[in-house]
Amino acid sequence: MDILSDEIESVLFVSREVMVYQVPPRTSSSGYKAADWNVEQFLWKGRLRVLEIGSRCEIRLEDSSTGELFAQVNYATPWTQVEPVLDSSRYFVLRVEGEGGKRAYIGMGFQERGEAFDFQVALQSITKRSSNSSSTSANPSEPAKPIAPPKDYSLKEGQTFKISIPGRDRDREKKSNTPSSTASSSSSSISTGAGGGGLFSLPPPPPPGRKR
Repeated sequence: MDILSDEIESVLFVSREVMVYQVPPRTSSSGYKAADWNVEQFLWKGRLRVLEIGSRCEIRLEDSSTGELFAQVNYATPWTQVEPVLDSSRYFVLRVEGEGGKRAYIGMGFQERGEAFDFQVALQSITKRSSNSSSTSANPSEPAKPIAPPKDYSLKEGQTFKISIPGRDRDREKKSNTPSSTASSSSSSISTGAGGGGLFSLPPPPPPGRKR
């Protein structure tokens, strides 16, 4: 029993006319140059389409009238199937894979630089989406960490706090250790109690023979 799966196909870029050239063997490890080709004599001319089909990308060279496929590039990681030339922004080298894994390198050129730029933008969108999906699916089973609620530093009812100032605490400790200060606060000062936290002095007793 065959199971049919429909994949969504979207067109990312279309050029109505591109030229295909024969590419001589690479003479330098730095890259290809269009000046080494005979750009006035192309091997084939037709339409180019960049398609996104499901999770894969295809670059198709097709006949402009009949749609017959001339060559196809499966554009995938590590994204080495398309290489810009060193001396022009309109020409590229495509790596085409045929039956049995055979590879062939062909030159491809646009009439306008604007089309070449749009072609590169379409390929960059593919690589960007692929990298984003790879980072998202790296740890699919790991749950997202919840955001910690903000801490409440406000004082609750009945809570107090003490601020210690080093200089004043030492002065206060020295005064409390002197005999005169200790005697006077024990004999002539009392606390205000629950109504306040300060100290006050008692009035002197009345003279003898006077009623209170």
